[in-house]
Amino acid sequence: MVATMAEETKNPSKDIPIGLVGSMSIITVVYCLMALALTGMVKYTEIDPNAAYSVAFAQIGMNWASYLVSICALKGMTTSLMVGSLGQGRYTTQIARSHMIPPWFARVHPKTGTPINATLLTTILSAIVAFFSSLDVLSSVFSICTLLIFMLLAVALLVRRYYVKDVTSKNDSVTFFVSLFTIVGSSIGVTALWNSGVRGWIGYVVASVIWCSGTLGISLLHKHRVPKVWGVPLVPWLPSLSIAMNVFLLGSLDYKAFLRFIICSAVMILYYLMVGVHATYDVAHQNPKETEAEEGR
Repeated sequence: MVATMAEETKNPSKDIPIGLVGSMSIITVVYCLMALALTGMVKYTEIDPNAAYSVAFAQIGMNWASYLVSICALKGMTTSLMVGSLGQGRYTTQIARSHMIPPWFARVHPKTGTPINATLLTTILSAIVAFFSSLDVLSSVFSICTLLIFMLLAVALLVRRYYVKDVTSKNDSVTFFVSLFTIVGSSIGVTALWNSGVRGWIGYVVASVIWCSGTLGISLLHKHRVPKVWGVPLVPWLPSLSIAMNVFLLGSLDYKAFLRFIICSAVMILYYLMVGVHATYDVAHQNPKETEAEEGR
């Protein structure tokens, strides 16, 4: 959600990476300390998945602490909802600016400077969906969407660094895309081996060697784009590892999650082909002053 605030940041090229790295570092440290404290109170096999800390404190006789944890958990969930609405409102604003939904939702409040209409839209729709859906369904769809987005971001990073249309030579283009498909294919292979119950080391070693060869093939190519201020380090190894990890986690989801995702994606693609393509084309060829006037109404 920090990344969605770039338009409202004074120096986004510097401040956004600091916010991302800083917040994620703090969260990671706190998460590890909380996990350490939890496993220090109760054995890891006895942790309650529904209310881990409340039950753990109750088991060691600190019932008052279980109530405190519940209050803090409620506050944490409320904060997450607010942050989610903040980020989704910015996403929706960009979608409205392309006219895939009515541009009225791109309107920014003159006093607060925030996309109030888009925020209300996403918050109300999210509440309605949550009210009529079960938690396991929402979590499975959310997981597959998040993991797929992270994987595609890693792929997009590799494409942006190593491929430029009409600039990258034909041989380099072939090498890049073959290596990229090798990385994805080997990641799928490891996932398939694990889910099939194979625990022998030979298959995993072969898949790992194939993954390394694909990543090495990309690393030998010339980078056409280099970040000016901040950039992802250890490219292409870190993005390649991200692809492998996200594909592996996608393989841990059941088929129902993929079925729901396919249905939702099909509906969205149909809407985009029927409405979005024409709307975005019209906006691309529209006078900028007309676009600003529509968003201000």
